[in-house]
Amino acid sequence: MTGPGRLEVWAPDGLPEVRAGDDLAGLVLAGLAGGADLADGDILCVTSKVVSKAEGRTRVGDREAAIDDETERVVARRGATRIVRHRLGLTMAAAGVDASNVASGVVVLLPLDPDASARELRAEVHRRAGTNVGVVVTDTAGRAWREGQTDIAVGAAGLVVAEDFAGRTDTHGNPLAVTLPAVADEVAGAAELAQGKLGRRPVAVVRGRGDLVLPPGEDGPGARSLVRAEGGDLFGWGAREAVVRALAGAEEDRVPFGHPAPPAELAAALDRLPDRADRTAVAAVCFAHGWRTEDWERERPEG
Repeated sequence: MTGPGRLEVWAPDGLPEVRAGDDLAGLVLAGLAGGADLADGDILCVTSKVVSKAEGRTRVGDREAAIDDETERVVARRGATRIVRHRLGLTMAAAGVDASNVASGVVVLLPLDPDASARELRAEVHRRAGTNVGVVVTDTAGRAWREGQTDIAVGAAGLVVAEDFAGRTDTHGNPLAVTLPAVADEVAGAAELAQGKLGRRPVAVVRGRGDLVLPPGEDGPGARSLVRAEGGDLFGWGAREAVVRALAGAEEDRVPFGHPAPPAELAAALDRLPDRADRTAVAAVCFAHGWRTEDWERERPEG
């Protein structure tokens, strides 16, 4: 098994345009010399767009309507731009709906189940080429607080998707409490450097981290395991949307933000209000801390 120290990444040229019903595994292997370019422990990265095209996940019509259909909820909106929570749990712009590299009037949706797509591709590569690889289905996403975009793993199979260093110590003996490198995302980003956005190279191979590739028959938890559960994200709403939801949502949908904050934390926030008799303000602060007003009034500490 290989480990950290040196990586090799390449993306073959010459893959044809992928269409609905195409044998994706066959096209990928053909682009890799029939599989001869692959070795056990390699990680095969394929863009979600070609997976979706092969699976028929394209549609004719309005892009905004497609975004509506793929959206679980709107996280933030600025003009025409929508950041949404996708039906897969991913938080991304425009629900991953893409109108590039397709005919006019056609849009591409994310695969129905990218982890399942990765499992199928991995199994076919092993069956046809006899090679044990990990598979990552990639897509492009932005990051909070950072300009630009990078590729992330939206599907994965046969791969450790995150390395858990919690409980270990560094070279100075300091405990690593919450260190959890999302290695599947890092692999996706490395693959994109070789593919290039305009290179028409939708497949890449990452070699040098065979320690992350699982044995045949073990597919692992998939990329879905990297998605935080609803309410577990500290930044689950845009700033404007959070304010509106705290003021309006407390009466409309009655679902407070995330997990309830400790009573002392909520009490300190309420103490900052200029008018504790303003029940709208109290309700909004309670809502923002994961509490309903009636629950706080019933359970708040005396004094």
